[in-house]
Amino acid sequence: MKSVLIIGMGAFGIHLALKMSDLKNDVMIVDKDASIIDEMSSLVTDAQIGDCTKEDVLKALGVSNFDICFVTIGDNFQSSLEITSLLKDLGAKHVISKSSRDIQAKFLLRNGADEVVYPDKDMAEKLATRCSANNVLDYFSITKEYSIFETPIIQDWIGQSIENINVRKKHHINILLIKNGNDITMPKADYTFRKNDNLIIIGKSEEVQKFTNNI
Repeated sequence: MKSVLIIGMGAFGIHLALKMSDLKNDVMIVDKDASIIDEMSSLVTDAQIGDCTKEDVLKALGVSNFDICFVTIGDNFQSSLEITSLLKDLGAKHVISKSSRDIQAKFLLRNGADEVVYPDKDMAEKLATRCSANNVLDYFSITKEYSIFETPIIQDWIGQSIENINVRKKHHINILLIKNGNDITMPKADYTFRKNDNLIIIGKSEEVQKFTNNI
């Protein structure tokens, strides 16, 4: 369990707060909009109304006590930059700021952000990759070169084992997990594929897409 501060209750900030709370973290949220804070207050550990571009507001929050401080303001980059810088000046341990453009990310990193996230860009890239490839149920990029994909089973594999098919050598991919309904298996070489199996595979993106296009 971690203690987190989330500044800015736009759509991304709200989803982040709810999920962090679901994962049993201590979550404090802050926004200037009283109506949002009233609506969210019962769903998180603590909720405060305030303008975090003001140093005294951030000081009162005790930002150095949080494991992570998120700056999730999406519609005012100047405020996001000021808050990010103030958080670091006030001793915040780890600051993660939301950005929509590369140039914004550069300024945020130069002014105190330990990490920058691009939720809109990441979601768009994920959706484009999933919809451009055949037989991809889900997708997660690890690096520019390697990704994790969820794909349906090749019908000809049913009843055969990973070892017999020689998946790694033939297709240049590794199978991390097998999903079948609510069952999740970390397969060994002797695992025999079943009907309705989904594969969670890792590999170079171009190799995985070659594989999925042949399913």
